[in-house]
Amino acid sequence: MANGEKILIVEDEKLIRMTIRELLEKEGYRVGEAANGAEAMECLHSQEPDLLLLDYRLPDTNGLEILKESRRLHPETGAILMTAYSSIDSAVKAIKLGAYDYLNKPVKHDDLLATIAKALQTTQLQREVARLRGEQKRDYGITNIVGRSRPMLEVFNLIRKVADSSASTVLLQGKSGTGKDLVAKAIHFSSDRADKPFMNITCSAISETLMESELFGHEKGAFTDARQQKKGLLELAKDGTVFLDEIGEMGLALQAKLLRFLEEKTFMRVGGSRDIQVDVRVIAATNRNLQEAVASGEFREDLYFRLKVIPIHLPALKNRKDDIPELVAYFINRYNKEFRKNCQGISDEMLNCLMNYDWPGNVRELKNIMERAMILETKDKLDLDDLPEEIVQYDGDRSEGKPLGGTGQASGSTGIVLPEGGVSLKDAEFELVRQALDATAGNQSKAARLLRISRDALRYKMKKFGLN
Repeated sequence: MANGEKILIVEDEKLIRMTIRELLEKEGYRVGEAANGAEAMECLHSQEPDLLLLDYRLPDTNGLEILKESRRLHPETGAILMTAYSSIDSAVKAIKLGAYDYLNKPVKHDDLLATIAKALQTTQLQREVARLRGEQKRDYGITNIVGRSRPMLEVFNLIRKVADSSASTVLLQGKSGTGKDLVAKAIHFSSDRADKPFMNITCSAISETLMESELFGHEKGAFTDARQQKKGLLELAKDGTVFLDEIGEMGLALQAKLLRFLEEKTFMRVGGSRDIQVDVRVIAATNRNLQEAVASGEFREDLYFRLKVIPIHLPALKNRKDDIPELVAYFINRYNKEFRKNCQGISDEMLNCLMNYDWPGNVRELKNIMERAMILETKDKLDLDDLPEEIVQYDGDRSEGKPLGGTGQASGSTGIVLPEGGVSLKDAEFELVRQALDATAGNQSKAARLLRISRDALRYKMKKFGLN
């Protein structure tokens, strides 16, 4: 039985309409009727049916015109044409316009019901694909990349220009964790290729032999385990985008084959004998300095210049610290939903500490730290207690090899005398903080400099030890 899907019958003969309506309603379908093209158009503009049953010849138009308007208004709605005037030409036109099938009158009821059931399955799949693509556009579009700093505004400007262009190659450069994969997806899902495949592969993850097969595909019998033909990512991504992450790790032999594809838009499968032509956009990403790799002979110079037609450099987080508050808010909102928490934000001390840190792991490191803090969070607000010790104690200005303590101390002196029986690390830390505050008459900035830590880290320790 049906699940209440809405079917619109467009048929000028009343008896046929009534017969089909009774048949469909008995099966559990909701049914609408239109006796001519004008009524059909009115129905299509006021509702979205799941399926159209179209008579080819109507008093004021034909079924193909109705089908065109339906495809414009409701791209995922299926259609079945019915006519007593069958012709190969009209059948071909109907299928090209997106009709699921073409039936000759008089239509057998069993055949009609079977065809309707299959057409509705196709409609359901098409709507699911459309829903998933809509979610991908929302989740991976340019608006999903967080940042309002000047360096990121420049990146957004380039993303929009590339997405709107016909550029076939883009090179993303930046340190690990800067979000090159997000930018690649933003380019794809903001372009007219968004409804086509986005395929990605990490060049360092597999051997060069397997990489060639993954990228270009292989013919049956091309090598020992090639039991059947396999299409590669370039072929599967037809009219879409291929993202080659860590392109700097690709071997020289494969670089030459990739260059040929970029120049000619053709390739051969492994073991193949004919060229295959596809239109795809290639986005390559690397955290290496490709110019240095070219100089050392590890990367082809001609491929480098072919890839960097449009280079986009992603700034390190330490060069876009103005974005940290917005990134923190984004991660809190995300993990509140994911972990069903109700965190309201972070303390000023925690924010100052995050702003002071240099973030060698970039946005990925910040994401991991916020995820950890949110998993363990039990308070309304996150504070310094929720951060790893190395971040709380980080001081970007500290010098190596200098003793901890005031000037005039002997090298290696801690500024405190250890008793014979020893002392706990906690007590030693307490004594260092107390002495630093005593030596500076309670001036927190000076005491923090003596201890080679940030002022927020000092305040955290003062709170920890009750030294107010």
